[in-house]
Amino acid sequence: MLDTATSRTPRLQGKVAHITGAASGIGAAVARAFVSEGAFVLLSDIQDDAGRETAEALGPLASYKRLDVREEADWTAVIDAVVAQHGRLDILVNNAGITGFEGTPVPHDPEHASLADWHAVLATNLDGTFLGCKHAIRAMRSRGTGSIVNVSSRSGLVGIAGAAAYAASKAAVRNHTKTVALYCAEQGWSIRCNSIHPAAILTPMWEPMLGQGEGRRQRMEAVVKDTPLRRFGSVEEVAAVALLLASDEATYITGTEINIDGGLLAGSAAAPARAEPEGQSR
Repeated sequence: MLDTATSRTPRLQGKVAHITGAASGIGAAVARAFVSEGAFVLLSDIQDDAGRETAEALGPLASYKRLDVREEADWTAVIDAVVAQHGRLDILVNNAGITGFEGTPVPHDPEHASLADWHAVLATNLDGTFLGCKHAIRAMRSRGTGSIVNVSSRSGLVGIAGAAAYAASKAAVRNHTKTVALYCAEQGWSIRCNSIHPAAILTPMWEPMLGQGEGRRQRMEAVVKDTPLRRFGSVEEVAAVALLLASDEATYITGTEINIDGGLLAGSAAAPARAEPEGQSR
């Protein structure tokens, strides 16, 4: 009997992918998933040590190159290098992003956020995505095919009072994704562009808030109490969706968005009640 588990063709066999913000978190998980399915993956980031370490751990199908997504010259150099080495670019995952809360805490609400802090978030999250799409199209257009996956957020679909710039940037990523999808279709290319919208995904970003030791579990439960599935998502669950969109299984999917939020946007009021221990009642 044929062992389909070991004989199937890897889903990204022979494809060339570039993932930004891939030193850790969601980007690193996407890189692992892509390599496991046969793609050559170029990881990029501005965290050079972590980026190189992640790429080295993935073996010969991965490499690392520094890329500041805010700088068009960096994009030109990286995409040109990929095409020169491999002759093609099949997949781009625009994952690099910041919340604005990475350094000293400052106001990010609509009334008190500074223009400089607003611009800093949009420069990475929105300008970086725009430049990634622009240069991916340039690399993909000669073959007329490819997949661009933009990492937006649940915050790109709802307002976030205390994170105005982050929410605005991710909403713009969602809309620009659709614009790119329509443009490529108008040109007659099979270059697809889709966005994914993670909510509470357990990445290093959450660690300062969650902390360690006593109380961590309670803090985690508090964050996801309004999520119907009542847990954090994993980076592997996000990577699985990116893998689908990057693969040839999704060649009729473009201009769409996929929420990875444990049911949050379906209506948090519908969170299922917990069964009470036998013999107890309300």
